[in-house]
Amino acid sequence: MSSTLTAAPHAHLGPIRQTYSGTAEFPPLAKAYTQVSQVVKETGLLRRTPWFYAIVGAAILVGLGGVVTGFILLGDSWFQLLMAAALGILFTQVAFLAHEAAHRQILSGGPANARLARVLAAGVVGISYAWWDSKHTRHHGNPNRVGKDPDIAVDTISFLDVDAAEARGLRRLITRKQGWLFFPLLTFEGLNLHWQGLQHLTQRGPVKGRWIELGLIALRFAVVLTPIFLLLPVGMAFAFLGVQLAVFGVYMGASFAPNHKGMPVIAPDAKLDFFSKQVRTSRNISGGWWASWLMGGLNYQVEHHLFPNMPRPHLAQAREIVRDYCATLDVPYTETTLWRSYGIVIDYLNRVGLAARDPFDCPAAARFGRA
Repeated sequence: MSSTLTAAPHAHLGPIRQTYSGTAEFPPLAKAYTQVSQVVKETGLLRRTPWFYAIVGAAILVGLGGVVTGFILLGDSWFQLLMAAALGILFTQVAFLAHEAAHRQILSGGPANARLARVLAAGVVGISYAWWDSKHTRHHGNPNRVGKDPDIAVDTISFLDVDAAEARGLRRLITRKQGWLFFPLLTFEGLNLHWQGLQHLTQRGPVKGRWIELGLIALRFAVVLTPIFLLLPVGMAFAFLGVQLAVFGVYMGASFAPNHKGMPVIAPDAKLDFFSKQVRTSRNISGGWWASWLMGGLNYQVEHHLFPNMPRPHLAQAREIVRDYCATLDVPYTETTLWRSYGIVIDYLNRVGLAARDPFDCPAAARFGRA
């Protein structure tokens, strides 16, 4: 096993701009995952926890009931936007459950988990499960690997220098300041998630569960939008929908962005063992139970990538085991605060965005150009 670590010229960036390509030696770690997996299994951390997910589901149902009650009682009032924001938060919490069901964390059988994930994603959140599952499976197989991880593929935001350099038009203007624009752009992410899912379901070629999902999504939008546009003035109804989508998009993006953005990027031809690949490209968020509730367990990203089917309540205990193995094997284990992670993501995106600027935008380049 071999691989190369090429760091960016800015030494103070630490792991932020590191890229793995293919020549320098790493310690032999081929058996690391097998060993840590055995410990995890013997400790019982892969057992299902139906009681926990029943509590989470009940709490979400209570929250949805509260939003419906508040919506009816408030009537024609701009305070309805508070209900819209609450609905965006609750839909994100349901999306977390759909994510966990897709990873077979909730129910005992694979097909049952898949059915639950489809109902939660398409029927409650309004996003295609088939689209998300395909995309997310590729991400887990090759996190932060160039050309294979769809989560670092160019969209409005560029996550790689080469993509930033190729940006043109409006996207080039955005890319130049994309770090600072990242969170404002997330207000459109909710709409983007709905749109990409529908594009996937209406494309040519086979799509598993296409008509079931289209039916669930249509029913979901009918149930959500009908009372909004029937009981509220048109302007207020659109404002309600806009706030709900904005809160949903920001919450989703703010929960997923800290996990890998700004962590090492793996070159297409690099050869890394499974344990190193998953740990080196993932970042944990400190905070314990409150971070786990806030982020749906995504705060334990290292452990989630090593054991995707591990239920949320067991991730904290797995963290202790994985940290010990990383210390023994000298594998970097990254954990930081939520706010610090946002700073890292913004800094990383701004540095990538430099590639979209004209050479003379840089004061040093302009100075040498005039010399």
